[in-house]
Amino acid sequence: MFRRLLTFSICFLTFSITIYAQKTIEQAIPGTTVTISMTGIPAGSLLMGSPTNEKGRNTNEGPPKKVSLDSFSISTYEISYEQYILYQDPNSEPEPKLDAISRPSPPYIDFTQGMGKQGGFPANSMSPYAALTYCKWLYEKTGVFYRLPTEAEWEYAARAGSNEMYPFGKKNTILKEYAWFSNNSDDKYQKIGQLKPNAWGLYDMLGNVAEWTMDEYTDDYFTKIGNNTANPLIEPSNIRALHTVRGGSYQDKPEALRPAARVKQDPVWNRRDPQIPRSKWWNTDAPFVGFRIVKPAKQPSKEEVNAFFDKYLTVK
Repeated sequence: MFRRLLTFSICFLTFSITIYAQKTIEQAIPGTTVTISMTGIPAGSLLMGSPTNEKGRNTNEGPPKKVSLDSFSISTYEISYEQYILYQDPNSEPEPKLDAISRPSPPYIDFTQGMGKQGGFPANSMSPYAALTYCKWLYEKTGVFYRLPTEAEWEYAARAGSNEMYPFGKKNTILKEYAWFSNNSDDKYQKIGQLKPNAWGLYDMLGNVAEWTMDEYTDDYFTKIGNNTANPLIEPSNIRALHTVRGGSYQDKPEALRPAARVKQDPVWNRRDPQIPRSKWWNTDAPFVGFRIVKPAKQPSKEEVNAFFDKYLTVK
């Protein structure tokens, strides 16, 4: 059942990739003026990981394995503060009606560290549990099922058809045109969507804030998924499982922004949390982490959706 929720029907294959990638829809959040732009991604295959001679390659990045992915939609931009605050703070909703949905505990500190909230900045510092609960909240608001992207989906979307070190080529000389990183960010995240999108019309896939994936992190990811696997996923074992983070951030060097780069969630990202046990909602020292969301092309049934969220959001 849960595998089914992570696969998508193949559609619109008569269109070219460029035309498909330009197809976006705006998901309205009822009762608000806020929308989320979703971009269609075609089904296809991916040589996932990095060549052994690729600069900056780590041992957890390969050897490369071929995987196939069904079509899906992914948010065109990183989820913004304006989109996230509606869920985070029930007082921000004009007509809050979802009292049954768990909300994040109030922040203890300014997680933005003064870098900015309103005006199009990325939401940041939430845990993967909070990001996935946001998807549940969206489902209750819209009737549309969303979740975090898998590692494979994320890399497929980030590469946008390229097998080079970066989506635009082998060298990072024009990385500043596509990404905010240590060389151009002034050591802070920036408003989303200011730089060039990749070939599939996605903004800030590299840099700005790094992004959560659905997968629990494992060093031997490529061994576990095998070769010629369809829609691979390392299922998180519990709500506190350490997830894989992708894309690099505003504070990273160019090598960390390669689509193949994989980073393990670090418990130190929540070291200043005063709660015991530490919050399942926040990462007090991770302003460099945010997320984007995925929508299956074929929506699961209500029963399947409930089972999915019960599986991944239940305290164990």
